[in-house]
Amino acid sequence: MKTTIKQAKQHIGQEVTIGAWLHNKRSSGKIAFLQLRDGTGFMQGVAVKSELDEETFQLAKDLTQETSFYITGTITEDDRSDIGYEMQVKSIEVISESHDYPITPKDHGTEFLMDHRHLWLRSRKQHAVMIIRNEIIRATYEFFNEHGFTKIDPPILTASAPEGTSELFQTQYFDQDAYLSQSGQLYMEAAAMAYNKVFSFGPTFRAEKSKTRRHLIEFWMIEPEMAFCNHEESLEVQEQYVTHIVQSVLKNCELELKALDRDTTNLEKVATPFPRITYDDAVEFLKEQGFEDIEWGEDFGAPHETAIANHFDLPVFITNYPTKIKPFYMQPNPENEDTVLCADLIAPEGYGEIIGGSERINDLSLLEQRIDEYGLDADSYDYYLDLRRYGSVPHSGFGLGLERTVAWISGVEHVRETSPFPRLLNRLYP
Repeated sequence: MKTTIKQAKQHIGQEVTIGAWLHNKRSSGKIAFLQLRDGTGFMQGVAVKSELDEETFQLAKDLTQETSFYITGTITEDDRSDIGYEMQVKSIEVISESHDYPITPKDHGTEFLMDHRHLWLRSRKQHAVMIIRNEIIRATYEFFNEHGFTKIDPPILTASAPEGTSELFQTQYFDQDAYLSQSGQLYMEAAAMAYNKVFSFGPTFRAEKSKTRRHLIEFWMIEPEMAFCNHEESLEVQEQYVTHIVQSVLKNCELELKALDRDTTNLEKVATPFPRITYDDAVEFLKEQGFEDIEWGEDFGAPHETAIANHFDLPVFITNYPTKIKPFYMQPNPENEDTVLCADLIAPEGYGEIIGGSERINDLSLLEQRIDEYGLDADSYDYYLDLRRYGSVPHSGFGLGLERTVAWISGVEHVRETSPFPRLLNRLYP
């Protein structure tokens, strides 16, 4: 019977065949312990000399790292194993031998590992991160489908920019300029006017020359947009969504979190409602914490966000930022028109902003005024203004950065480990 490592627990006491690679091994004179991987998980195969013919046992001892083979044996329970079972090997059929595999069981530098990213993905920890990423994606679709959202796919090539052109990749679209999308938001607003509650999930691009552990050039965004929805209602959706994906990972990725040595204590605390602090109060708090140079009207950097998040020890909303440091489309705060109805959700443990969201301007004349004040080309945004000309309604939305969220939940240091093939300032290979 052919099966996988993940499904092998359903075959305790049965003989099965698994297509696998050799992840690692150790052996004594009488037993070879083979660490197997097949893409679905990791499992130990035990080859006992007294139970095998001489040729098969010698083959087990001679297998090299990342050699591929079919391995047949009986699945037995093993309380010492993380997965609770192992294989008692009976036969091995080599498919392709691997020699001089470059990533050996020792420490390697980051640049070496990134040069070999196509192989580094095979490692246990990188496998765990990608499984967690996949679970977050699965839970995302589950959440929005269960809450009545329709998935709409915005274009990647655009003629205008939602947040200015300074961080955009420009390209030629036949005889006119085009840009790689930095956000699908403006198109999602159009979709919300047609379908009420929508979300997108796709790649976005920022030509920001940053080398921090939080930044990628290409990353994936989940961008919901909701008609007839004010800022407060949007915050509640954000809380529910983030709580859902955290709980889903805790429930379904226990082995992966353990492989990453992730302390889940703080993750287990994540529940609605999240703490909130206004931008005004955050500035005062930071001054009290020793950030005396911070002035009202400045955006927060990584140390500021970390100090605020550490104080709450939970995801925290920073609300009502100054108008001048936020994009043109955000609705003014009726209680203070120098600020807007927006919020950034800051993850704990130094992982920074994972969500940015706001209520959008729904008044045509105000939006025209903002486009002018920001020096944008009104003709490029004519379709966006149409949304206010023909049945405008209050609406809100937000964007969650997938890679930063994966980094926070999995506990890895740098977002480069949360993308299968990350694009960084100095890296376009492999």
